[in-house]
Amino acid sequence: MALGLIGKKVGMTQVYVDGGTLVPVTVVEAGPCTVVQTKTAATDGYAAVQLGYGEKKPQRVSKAYREHCLKAGKGVFRVLKEFRLEEDTEAMTPGQEVSVATVFKAGDRIDVTGTSKGRGFAGVIKRHGFGGFPGSHGTHEYFRHGGAIGNRSYPGRVFKGKRMAGHFGNERVTTQNLEIVDVRADENLVLIRGAIPGSRGGVVLLHPAVKADRRPDEPAAAEANQ
Repeated sequence: MALGLIGKKVGMTQVYVDGGTLVPVTVVEAGPCTVVQTKTAATDGYAAVQLGYGEKKPQRVSKAYREHCLKAGKGVFRVLKEFRLEEDTEAMTPGQEVSVATVFKAGDRIDVTGTSKGRGFAGVIKRHGFGGFPGSHGTHEYFRHGGAIGNRSYPGRVFKGKRMAGHFGNERVTTQNLEIVDVRADENLVLIRGAIPGSRGGVVLLHPAVKADRRPDEPAAAEANQ
């Protein structure tokens, strides 16, 4: 994983791109983040950098967490996130700020990780998209149920993973391979095409796409076709 950023989901809107096309975008306030700790292969067995984002009252965290954040000299952070690096870097030092302009640019492909909206206890239609039962022709008080869940004597039990009603949402979700439409460095904003997990004000993680597909207009694809 390459270096990413921690941010906050602001909301959704629409913007015009080149050619006059109107596209939906999600606005994310990405950073600025502060380097809290760096790790190297020699001392920790792997290369990584830990970033802090947001503010939190010192009296509302444990002493260990507070003292760890204060090593960067920028107060106590709301969120700490470690980003694995492919190799050691000497450019990062505790207390250094990382802005969105130094990490992302328009056209980049990224993965966005956040906590999905919690929907409480939901039935099978809302949770799994079941079709339900007919609204007439004899159906009686059994419109939104899930139907049979198993067999008779064999296997005589319900298989694990059976889609049933239960807790829905409020879980870690990653949406992959999203496109950055614009980066507004003066406002620390990133405009991402489409929707991302979570509600307004939720914390999200932005990092380069793991499965970024190559577009036909990219140089590598053009050279391969020759």
